[in-house]
Amino acid sequence: MADATPQAPGAGFAVFPTAIGACGIAWSARGVVTRILLPDADPARTRAALSRGGLGEADPPPAIAAAIARLTQHVAGAPADLSAIELDMTGVPDFHREVYAEARRIPCGRTVSYGALATALGKPGAARAVGQAMGKNPFPIVVPCHRVLAANHASGGFSAPLGLTTKAQLLAAEGVAFALQPELPFGAPGAPARRRS
Repeated sequence: MADATPQAPGAGFAVFPTAIGACGIAWSARGVVTRILLPDADPARTRAALSRGGLGEADPPPAIAAAIARLTQHVAGAPADLSAIELDMTGVPDFHREVYAEARRIPCGRTVSYGALATALGKPGAARAVGQAMGKNPFPIVVPCHRVLAANHASGGFSAPLGLTTKAQLLAAEGVAFALQPELPFGAPGAPARRRS
């Protein structure tokens, strides 16, 4: 059996329906978001991913229920204020925290490039590192990695289970349309760092 560490009482996860499919959310014993998962073709895989480490499916506490309501509203095309959703950054590297904080400042309905985000951080030339941080984003939608594109407004990568389709759906919910372009092979000139969210 995997070495599952039982979670503290009050920690848990929920899978909830949205306009783009079943999303998942996990929270700590303090009722703070520890992870968000974008839809998979099979919600059972979302449950399996969230239950690793002994976390159990549970009724969300009030703060998490409010976060779910905002997320559901947002992806349905009625943008919600997600800034009040508290995120548990335990174990998140300092540079990633900086990237996520800056990404949360991108206005709804706007997009930026990896390079522009790096420049906003005062680290021009760190576009690849920004892409890597965004690729490990455990809080998609709240940390809006979907608003970060490759150069020239290209879609870049998006390794959520349903890939670039999900990225396009999230942007469309915010009124942003763009043509999905074929993803460049990882490491090819102009390709972003591999994305995981």
